[in-house]
Amino acid sequence: MKSDTKLRFGLPKGSLQDATIEKMGKAGWNIQVSSRSYVPYVDDEQLEIRLIRAQEISRYVELGYLDCGITGHDWVQENDSDIHEVGEFLFSKATRQPARWVLAVPESSPVKTVKDLKGKRIATEVVNLTRKYLKKHGVKADVEFSWGATEVKAHELVDAIVEITETGSSLRANKLRIVDTLLVSTPRLIVNHAAWKDRWKREKIETLALLLKGALEAEAKVGLKMNISQKNLDSLLKNLPALRNPTISGLSQAGWVAVETIIDEHVVRELIPKLKAAGAEGIIEYPLNKVVY
Repeated sequence: MKSDTKLRFGLPKGSLQDATIEKMGKAGWNIQVSSRSYVPYVDDEQLEIRLIRAQEISRYVELGYLDCGITGHDWVQENDSDIHEVGEFLFSKATRQPARWVLAVPESSPVKTVKDLKGKRIATEVVNLTRKYLKKHGVKADVEFSWGATEVKAHELVDAIVEITETGSSLRANKLRIVDTLLVSTPRLIVNHAAWKDRWKREKIETLALLLKGALEAEAKVGLKMNISQKNLDSLLKNLPALRNPTISGLSQAGWVAVETIIDEHVVRELIPKLKAAGAEGIIEYPLNKVVY
């Protein structure tokens, strides 16, 4: 590898910026952003990071200005970008739910299905996606690009909107009703074909993907340690399927073993009382940085 070899990596600027930088930090890369520059600091001399709007990243990756980047599946589809997808990463600015582009109308609107939009006007940021959707359903309607405040326009300026949502709460707050879902989108790590053929860049990108996925897997899991009498171990494992593949090691105290396992965080509150009732002692729950399978 040449000493000046760099991987040009695009991260989304805007609503996903903080979440993406947080995940990258958990994966092992410390990124610091200055308000005066779109070139953030990263503690890896092999990386050149650029903060670019998620809407544009797939185009710059396809054209080769970036080797790779993280952006939504929706923008890859909207831009019809010819790229290689390395992996899917389920995180967002608010929840771990995927984002959805939905067709929405005012609660009082007579529109019940996409067919009712024939000859109507629709506002959206994803013009191409919306036109493809209408074409698929054989509906001719006017689609205009929305520069913002799309939800407000639905009540006064247009007949319907196509907007992104995670929970639907903003749409409900604006008295809008979802008619249909056009696309479910999650963040993706994408790379241009030339960079993917470069051995060093491919290895670097695969390392990024591996550690980022490991960091995301760890967010939903915790580690558990406990001690238990050998005579109670079989019963514990039989009655608690979450512990079917634990690490078991002997203790200096005869007849006792240490049990260690990784489980989904959301089941811990029900699991720990059962562990205690089964005879486990010294139960410790601890967070994880990465889980790599």
